[in-house]
Amino acid sequence: MSKKIIIILALSALLLASCSAAKATPSYASEEGAPPAAREVAVGGDTGGYTYDGSAYVAPLPDVERIVIKNASLSIVVNDPSISMDTISKMAEEMGGFVVSANLYTTYTDSGAEVPRASITVRIPAEKLNDALTRIKTETTQPVINESITSDDVTSQYTDLQSRLTNLEAAETQLQTIMDSAIKTEDVLSVYNQLVSVREQIEVIKGQIKYYEESAALSAVSVDLIANASVQPLSIGGWQPVGVAKNAIQALISTVKVLVNIGIYLVLLVLPVLLLIGLPPAIVIYVIVRLLRRRKKAKVIAPKAE
Repeated sequence: MSKKIIIILALSALLLASCSAAKATPSYASEEGAPPAAREVAVGGDTGGYTYDGSAYVAPLPDVERIVIKNASLSIVVNDPSISMDTISKMAEEMGGFVVSANLYTTYTDSGAEVPRASITVRIPAEKLNDALTRIKTETTQPVINESITSDDVTSQYTDLQSRLTNLEAAETQLQTIMDSAIKTEDVLSVYNQLVSVREQIEVIKGQIKYYEESAALSAVSVDLIANASVQPLSIGGWQPVGVAKNAIQALISTVKVLVNIGIYLVLLVLPVLLLIGLPPAIVIYVIVRLLRRRKKAKVIAPKAE
């Protein structure tokens, strides 16, 4: 087989792969050009599914299974974030899902108190999303701070990927046939390089398709678990200030706390350091001054004695 024919066939295979497999919905600009089922629209007969949009007769679209990715996020207040995190983890496993990530850490309130906080992300079967959210909300006795559910219809992208995969696999088959019939080494290498490129594209598209399928089958639920102690109102002798008063009192407490901390550092850290650094030179200076005074006094007394 000549090199020219090899190249032409290879390019034809790649051209097939690059074309979109999604066929355009057939339409007809006039009643005369439409099929019989569509022409019956004008006389009120059975249309066979064709519709007239005012400018053209359009064939019915095939039924396609929708690929929808649903995810949710929650922020709730619980008594013990670590316990609630463990409960949500077990719930996900019971529903046939799994834990994506879980973090337990420490935060501080406005008053400086340490409180635990946790965040967890799980994946559960999409059909059990509402049930999972209901069970998660039972972990709190307070209103949900934040809740959001997102839904992303990726049917079009998924269908396009399937079509591209079909075309690429067809091109792969053609390239493989061409390479098997090639005789010259340079022809084999030329087609092989194109075959490798097509196979790489196939693997990428398969990965994207798998991602869409898994994301649609398993919904991601992210939960922020806030300790009840961190949202408790400020209380002073049974009085719970709110609004501006609460902010002002909290600022005053924080300021006093800062000043007290500064004083403690001055007494326990700065003062001892200053003493260690300044005391030896001060002692030396004191001794020198005392010696100079004694010598001066001795010189004054000596003349008087004479």
